[in-house]
Amino acid sequence: MHRLNYKPHYKPQPKSASEQLGYLAFILVALVFALFFVMPIVWSFANSFKPAAEALANPAALFSKAFSLENYRRLEHVGAGWYIYAGNSVVIAAGTVLLTVLVSVPAGYGFSKFRFPGQGLLFVLIMATMMIPFQSILTPLFLILKTVRLQNNLFGLVLIYVTFQLPFSVFMMRNAFDAVPKALIEAARIDGASQATILRRIMLPIALPGVATVAMFAFLNSWNEFLAALIFLSDQNKFTLPIMLVNVSSGIYGIIDWGALQAGIAVTMVPCIVLFLLLQRYYVRGLTAGAVK
Repeated sequence: MHRLNYKPHYKPQPKSASEQLGYLAFILVALVFALFFVMPIVWSFANSFKPAAEALANPAALFSKAFSLENYRRLEHVGAGWYIYAGNSVVIAAGTVLLTVLVSVPAGYGFSKFRFPGQGLLFVLIMATMMIPFQSILTPLFLILKTVRLQNNLFGLVLIYVTFQLPFSVFMMRNAFDAVPKALIEAARIDGASQATILRRIMLPIALPGVATVAMFAFLNSWNEFLAALIFLSDQNKFTLPIMLVNVSSGIYGIIDWGALQAGIAVTMVPCIVLFLLLQRYYVRGLTAGAVK
């Protein structure tokens, strides 16, 4: 018997004129919104490469006839130098990311896969701390850091950032672990795997988008935070990049040094942009983890 080789010939239907116009309108609107959000970044980078005099005389102009690194060289003479402030920001951001991930991952795993008395109440209390305004407890936090001798200390500032980052991070990790089927854990337990092995070798690779999302939020919040760094740090050599930008913008006699300010903004933006582009796909998947069962 000869086998019948039936291949359906499907031809996609051409889009109607209304559908094509709707798609074209969507593309145009998306381009307008993209241009709206990208232009401030382009303007900052363009002004950072202008000569200082031209950036001060006409900061609104986008392009310049001359290309100069003068503004970046002037950042070396702002306070202790931009590289000192950048190093402090890197240390604080890295410490915040590390501690936040180390605490939120096992906490989220525990809330997701274990049941214990008072679990719901404890989780609600942790989430409730997100509603406490940071500014309302600055004085108690300052006194606590002074008591434990961590005031004017980078590690003390890291602890402050981790404390306020943990509620959101625990919530994200619980949702990420909720999306992992329990059958995988049961199969690993039958094979004799310990809880640490299950978390490290099975759960973490699957919940990696959630971990990346938590790490990204922790980095961005600690990198761009200004108020806590200004209050809890008093040594100029321990200041961070956001404080440097304030010193640049104040200028002499209140005159804003637009060129140096935009150069400082560019230095501050580059790590955030690079990190977002590297973790973009994990970020999108992490935000939607646990949203659909």
